[in-house]
Amino acid sequence: MDRMYSPWREVYMQSFKDDKPAGANGKSVFADIPPEEDEKRFVLYRAKKCFIIMNLYPYNCGHLMVIPYLQTPDFIDLDHETKLEVMELTDLCIQALKLTLRPQGFNFGANLGRVAGGSVDTHIHFHIVPRWEGDTNFMPVLADAKVLSNDLRSTYSKLKEAIAELTKPKA
Repeated sequence: MDRMYSPWREVYMQSFKDDKPAGANGKSVFADIPPEEDEKRFVLYRAKKCFIIMNLYPYNCGHLMVIPYLQTPDFIDLDHETKLEVMELTDLCIQALKLTLRPQGFNFGANLGRVAGGSVDTHIHFHIVPRWEGDTNFMPVLADAKVLSNDLRSTYSKLKEAIAELTKPKA
């Protein structure tokens, strides 16, 4: 069996301690982000039940997450309206990424629980990872470096503009 390693994420993964399942106050890093910190924290869009944020430790350029405001580790705790909004915002993410970065495909999913790979396992969140043919290479394994060819701030601005255009009320 082949294995794929992502050593560039080790520092991030180690920042979460087993004895501290969430922040010092019991809140996850995704909980209670004030709107005035949206640009600083890379929040792209806020809806009624969920928000879209850029991943600060991306697998690929444009790696986005849809996160319910409700902090829960369990999918079954999400009401129907929240689950529907997760899918609607995922669609919005895919449309915005197609407009800005033009990926050839996507990975979409969630890591439910620490053993499934969830580094923030106290707050369910859904990943949308744009993919391009040949986007994985030898750099992470041989050089302990992940090559990201897009500036995070520039990508944020482009995605924010695309989402604003896509969510503009139709005349």
